[in-house]
Amino acid sequence: QEARAAAAVNHPAIAQIYDVDEDESGVFIAMELVPGKTVKALIQGRELDLLGALEVGVQVAGGLHKAHEAGIVHRDIKPENVIVTPDGHAKILDFGLAKLMEPQSGSPDEISHMETLAKTQAGMVLGTLRYMSPEQARGQVVDHRSDIFSFGVLLYEMVTGQLPFSGSTPLDTLHAIAFEETRPVSQLRANLPPSLQRVVSRCLRKRAQDRYPDCRELSGDLKTVQREAESGISSRVPLGQRLQEQLRSLGGLAPREWLVPAAVGGLVVAAVSFFVWRAQEGLGSLFMVAIVGLLVWRRLRNRRQRLARKFVGKAKRLREIRLLALDGMKLTAVADTAVANTYVRLNAILDSINASMFFGDPFTLVVRDDLTPEEFRALLTGPGVLYLRDDPMERQARLA
Repeated sequence: QEARAAAAVNHPAIAQIYDVDEDESGVFIAMELVPGKTVKALIQGRELDLLGALEVGVQVAGGLHKAHEAGIVHRDIKPENVIVTPDGHAKILDFGLAKLMEPQSGSPDEISHMETLAKTQAGMVLGTLRYMSPEQARGQVVDHRSDIFSFGVLLYEMVTGQLPFSGSTPLDTLHAIAFEETRPVSQLRANLPPSLQRVVSRCLRKRAQDRYPDCRELSGDLKTVQREAESGISSRVPLGQRLQEQLRSLGGLAPREWLVPAAVGGLVVAAVSFFVWRAQEGLGSLFMVAIVGLLVWRRLRNRRQRLARKFVGKAKRLREIRLLALDGMKLTAVADTAVANTYVRLNAILDSINASMFFGDPFTLVVRDDLTPEEFRALLTGPGVLYLRDDPMERQARLA
């Protein structure tokens, strides 16, 4: 039943379920094959930096919000159940696919790593031990806020490389989840935005009612942390920037959220109407209207170049980027080695740039780390090169 409900949920951050069938031997589920690496593998390989971890977090929070809107609670959010594809997109696996694990003999450490448990009746414990919410650990009925707690554990581990709750035995771990407070992430990793600790702390509140009410608000706060991490400035967002962000996201706003952008738009219309009215009184005012129109047209005409330069300004901060080029609306990034974190970071930058486009086709991005010397030289000597890393080998290739 849960798998069929999950099949109706369509979101870029959720692995799609195509079909569900059942016979006497069990349930069979046809699911999207997702290439890439699990977040667990990325953490173990130290392939996630802060911005990469935040981008994965924003995507996962968006997928959870979509599922929660459909009345589905995952109940087993953990790094093994999130895959990052080669092009940098996060996918949540195993919605509604929890399975019952029989008690196993073995060492306490082996038992503490027990996999997914199912909730098939009220009061049964489910989830993966170290990522459980307090209510899961007690065998209580859970709702979407249990996923928010598990997401907080996931986020904590992505940015610090450590688990917030861990004991020498399963009972010690359950006790820590239910009663102990975590060490602030800033104590485990330097130079983190203060707002990140506030987000993690709110996710990991012991009482469900003290956590985020939903993943939409959680995602919004994570995006604020992203901006602070990129800029290195932790401060309140100025009014002008808040208005700009509202204008950029008009497509995704609920009707009640249109108030500020609509007010700004109304002021613009009023100003234009005033100039037109003044134009009727003389050529001088008409000339003023023409000048204003020319300036607006010029700014819109050059918008593509400005956004491309903005992309370059952010993308070139990645040390592995060798070259950036633009052909029409296609951006090409040449990297030494394009690991998953490279795709995550570049796609996050691209999404923010495309969100700033008011009309026209969006930019697309191709990441290459497999160019032959001849292909690299052809790209380097062709038109549209926006950035070339300054090192002797690159200069030699350009002169060759």
